[in-house]
Amino acid sequence: MSKTVFVSGHFNVLHPGHLRLLRFARECGERLVVAVESDRMAGDTAYVPEQMRLEGVQSNSWVNEAFIMDRPITDTIMQHKPDIVVKGKEHEDKLNPELFAVEQYGGRLLFSSGETVFSSIDLLRREFFSAEKQTIKLPRDYLKRHDIECLRIADLLKKITRLKVCVIGDLIIDEYITCQPLGMSQEDTTIVVMPIDTTRFMGGAGIVAAHAAGLGGEVRFISIVGRDSIREFAVENLKVAGVDSRLIIDESRPTTLKQRYRSKGKSLLRVSCLHQSSISTALQKIILTEIEQVLSHIDLLVFSDFNYGCLPQQLVEQIIFIAKKQNVMLAADSQSSSQVGDISRFRDMDLITPTEREARISTRSHEEGLVILADKLRAQANAKNILLKLGEEGLLIHAGNHQTKDWLTDKIEALNFAPKDVAGAGDSLLIASAMALACDGNIWEAAFLGSLAAAVQVGRVGNTPIRTQELLQELV
Repeated sequence: MSKTVFVSGHFNVLHPGHLRLLRFARECGERLVVAVESDRMAGDTAYVPEQMRLEGVQSNSWVNEAFIMDRPITDTIMQHKPDIVVKGKEHEDKLNPELFAVEQYGGRLLFSSGETVFSSIDLLRREFFSAEKQTIKLPRDYLKRHDIECLRIADLLKKITRLKVCVIGDLIIDEYITCQPLGMSQEDTTIVVMPIDTTRFMGGAGIVAAHAAGLGGEVRFISIVGRDSIREFAVENLKVAGVDSRLIIDESRPTTLKQRYRSKGKSLLRVSCLHQSSISTALQKIILTEIEQVLSHIDLLVFSDFNYGCLPQQLVEQIIFIAKKQNVMLAADSQSSSQVGDISRFRDMDLITPTEREARISTRSHEEGLVILADKLRAQANAKNILLKLGEEGLLIHAGNHQTKDWLTDKIEALNFAPKDVAGAGDSLLIASAMALACDGNIWEAAFLGSLAAAVQVGRVGNTPIRTQELLQELV
């Protein structure tokens, strides 16, 4: 049975001392209830109206329930009968009427002001949601070479809002576990940490779909999940992101979860919970049916492959065949975490966006220069355009000129010179550039827009959907 913990006070301003106390109280049980003294009860000690004080407490993520207390503390405790009542350490040697109340029914009174090493949950999560946009620099020379004007890019962003997109691929949930370092173990040379907070984000093909919706597209997402709580998180977050999702349950696998343990802005350890085997033939048929139902209503189909079994080769070939018959634009990315993966298996794409490493794995080419590498991959995959991701070195564009049969190459430097988290760069680049192409943008415009989206994305930790307004702000 879950324990209920009770805290009371004025809470004029929710300062760090309050936050430490509330966090300690929440750790003492599963449910934290907070009573905010009414203006009448608090008297002169309340200089903020009771409703505002209540809203401040309710906004805290550790509090499950908060209410205005307009009766003596002992009566309130006897009414709710919490398992534990928590007060600040400074009250320990004073007269505490709460003690009399909890003794009546077997509850406990604890004193603590919380650990000084912990502060506001908002501070802990700041790195996840604050983007350093001032670290983004536009590639003026590149824009000049290709006669690209910012007004033209803004116009493309408006057109993107009319697109209908379908994303298919491996759904991943990224979990960031913020830890407080405690020191080195005395038994062995192991770093010891204490988990403080957990933050989850949509990842994999799911964030590609969420990016597309954030840019204004009408988005359908198809993927495979397990029957677990992680799937429920995905369903809710895709709904919030504005994505129409079809998550097909595979009873033999979990929903893919990647955990990152972090401390003071650095990653300590990664743990992946996943299955890499291909989905069954029966599930492949379900996916193919879903694709057939939407193909006649979409402008762009995006494969977001992480080689976790959602896209077996037979299924990929069937989807490409029927998509080509419908003249749907195709884009693909296939991420390789090891030596497994082959972006060239997605043949006849209008756009593919591999990393240099993924291109070399696919072509088994480990010595050729970048242009030769891109051309070799282009021929092997029969791709119309390639955006070769070079990490901190930027992006190589290998584009087809279908009038002269020539292949043109250019490069965009990395636009964010102080990235926080590069994990989501490829996903945002893929969808932004593909959507630009689908709106009749040329490959040079698409590459720039994709690079800009990636620059915004790496300016924060964790994957959150790119918004059109974020890109427009960088064009000013």
